[in-house]
Amino acid sequence: MEATSTRLRQGTIPPVVVARWALWTFVVVNLVIVEVLFLTAGTGKNGVLTVAKFFGLHAAVLMLFQLLLVARLPWLDRRIGMDRLTGWHRWVGFSLLWTLLTHAVLVVLGYARLADTSMTKAFSSLAGVPASLLGMLAAAIVVVVAAVSARQVRRRLRYETWHGVHLLLYVALGLAFVHQLQETTTFSSSAPAMIYWWALWLFAFGALVTGRIVMPLWRNAYHRFEVVAVVPESDDVVSVHVTGRHLDKLPARAGQFCIWRFPGHNHWWLANPFSLSAAPDGRTLRLTAKAVGSTSAGLRHVPVGSRAFVEGPYGAFTSLHRTRPGALLIAGGVGITPVRALLEEEPAGDVVVLYRVRSEDDAVLVDEVRTLVADRGGQLHLLTGRRGEGSSPFEPESLRALVPDITERDVYVCGPPAMTTAVLSSLRGLKVPHLQVHAERFGLG
Repeated sequence: MEATSTRLRQGTIPPVVVARWALWTFVVVNLVIVEVLFLTAGTGKNGVLTVAKFFGLHAAVLMLFQLLLVARLPWLDRRIGMDRLTGWHRWVGFSLLWTLLTHAVLVVLGYARLADTSMTKAFSSLAGVPASLLGMLAAAIVVVVAAVSARQVRRRLRYETWHGVHLLLYVALGLAFVHQLQETTTFSSSAPAMIYWWALWLFAFGALVTGRIVMPLWRNAYHRFEVVAVVPESDDVVSVHVTGRHLDKLPARAGQFCIWRFPGHNHWWLANPFSLSAAPDGRTLRLTAKAVGSTSAGLRHVPVGSRAFVEGPYGAFTSLHRTRPGALLIAGGVGITPVRALLEEEPAGDVVVLYRVRSEDDAVLVDEVRTLVADRGGQLHLLTGRRGEGSSPFEPESLRALVPDITERDVYVCGPPAMTTAVLSSLRGLKVPHLQVHAERFGLG
């Protein structure tokens, strides 16, 4: 912790800044290469088809970027966080949708002008060409996935349903890849262009397969995770303790989360992201969950001795990003779990915890938190009261009253979305430097 608190004073760039620069440099460099290739070998059969090719090439780059954003590459995930990477993936996805639709419309228009016919007849003729048909099918899948990903529709769907439809994107990527091989001349114009294009696709697909399939399978085969204890913390909260082989070699940190499956207890596709509620000690992992759905509600019935399938650890909600000696940890409800884990890494000294709950009876792990804070000479403020009862502890004035030197601290925030949004808004109003604010919204979709 001491090393992280002195990092900025020594002039080292924060990890999140390094990761963002690396990511966007990768994007910009590849866009420049694509632009150069387009300018040197991107001419179509007429002006409209040339513009269509321009949009098609950029749609391909967006597809590749999409893969990297959800590949769960540890280096990026630990510095940026899965929630932000997933959010960028969402917005890039909608950009991809409009780029593909523009490309498709221009292709039909270009061939209609080339053959001096209507767009309807041109579309019918293109649909009879296998390479063009593959592109149409890929675009249609992207449209369907984008439709079910719209917030109004997404909220009405179960995660498993949405995820199943979302997986069709990999089919669309395969169709688009074959479509490019058969239709695109830009990347077949020279040997260097072909090597570049193949290398880019192999890198993106390789990153996805490694991060989403190979690494989780290898880790579970190596560590052989197993449930060793199930401990009810209250009527609707339970902790599950998991052990395994060589857990000292699992690169987990306090504040991170894993995606948990319990084969034999639930279907394999039922998974939940739960934070580690205790700092990893090389022997066991602990998750603590509140019963809000069928999976979390059933955790208290997981048999001791059963296998667990663990993906991760993930997340940037860790001490890696500390910039100041003092810390303010803000938690709401079961969001206390990663905060409680972070407390184990806090040195003795300047730490303040704000724990927001409806009543003291709802304060999960409060005795452990109280002990950890006391051991470190810190302060714990248990903020009780229901929403709308005149209790607004996260207004800027209230936060400043509770923590007068808030702008001099690193602030970690974890809780329900509405609470997290309110706290982040207040921190902006208080002008807390953004590099000192650390929040992560845990979720799969």
